[in-house]
Amino acid sequence: MLVAFSISPSSSDDTGGVSEAVAAAVRVVRASGLPHETTSMFTTIEGEWDEVMAVVKQAVDVVAATSPRVGLVLKADIRPGFTGELTAKVERVERALEQ
Repeated sequence: MLVAFSISPSSSDDTGGVSEAVAAAVRVVRASGLPHETTSMFTTIEGEWDEVMAVVKQAVDVVAATSPRVGLVLKADIRPGFTGELTAKVERVERALEQ
């Protein structure tokens, strides 16, 4: 399964930035060892349901440790039997664009 998620702390630094809190969440994702990709708006992680959701929970917990309130946006692509979709989905679109 693929899960794209975004975590937003309710508090920010003096400039209104949340990069430190987001970096803490991304560290959790990277330490998980699961395939992942971080973009300007979301982090996408690939794996089995329980392992992916455990990483998302850990990422929320690490942000919650520095913020009294946390927002979470989550989108999942649940397709049993498929792996490598983090890159394969994009590759299929790129091939279609070449036609």
